[in-house]
Amino acid sequence: MATKGLLTALTLYGARTLTLSQAAAKAGLSEVEFVEQLERRDIEVTESERAAALRTDQTVSAD
Repeated sequence: MATKGLLTALTLYGARTLTLSQAAAKAGLSEVEFVEQLERRDIEVTESERAAALRTDQTVSAD
């Protein structure tokens, strides 16, 4: 079940009020997890933001 913070972040990202990074932080999720939540709800994610999220996740995983 979605929390209020996640719902708020999804709404603000969908309205392009927050960046992907800002919205993920507000939701308390990694960018990759947030992208997954967006996709579940059919909220459009730009390819550049999706790629950046994946690069960030791979960099963190490599450490």
